[in-house]
Amino acid sequence: MKNLNKIFFLFLFTAGILSAQSEWAFDKAHSNVGFAVSHMVISETEGTFSEFEGSVSTKDDSFENAKIEFVVDINSIDTDNSDRDNHLKSDDFFGAAKYPKMTFKSKSFKKVDGKKYKLVGDLTIKDVTKEVVLDVKFNGIVKDPWGNTKAGFKLSGSLNRFDYGLKWSAALETGGLVVGEEVEITANIELAKK
Repeated sequence: MKNLNKIFFLFLFTAGILSAQSEWAFDKAHSNVGFAVSHMVISETEGTFSEFEGSVSTKDDSFENAKIEFVVDINSIDTDNSDRDNHLKSDDFFGAAKYPKMTFKSKSFKKVDGKKYKLVGDLTIKDVTKEVVLDVKFNGIVKDPWGNTKAGFKLSGSLNRFDYGLKWSAALETGGLVVGEEVEITANIELAKK
């Protein structure tokens, strides 16, 4: 009987831990994923991806050690110029016909100080996966007017596009590249608790 009680207690304890997990969905109407890259050294071209989805699983409202997965539809790229968008989708860059998705899977999400966090994970573009580190500002948790629990974050970081096989380039007479190697990443993400 003692062993049965122990097993029952262990079952309840494990069920309590599992039920403590919180699941969050991306509120796409209040989120955006963007990038910027230098153009001819003297300016920047900006763009966004309008189609993306993801999930976040947390143990508590601090979001520390949250599990994050994120998928971006490459064909939704928008730089406000259809010719440029089509070039970016081509094999010179993303090769969207063969590699239509860009994915991110977290390895760690740790608080640094105050609202500042570091997000480390694997980013896959085309057939290349590399670890990236992103700076995150956690803007807090609120209840919206309809009683839904929301959380907000701002992410930023950079990557070298050459590392992912996005190698199209042309050199300028004065030095430098028409399209820079370093790409700045920014995302404003609003989550809704399920």
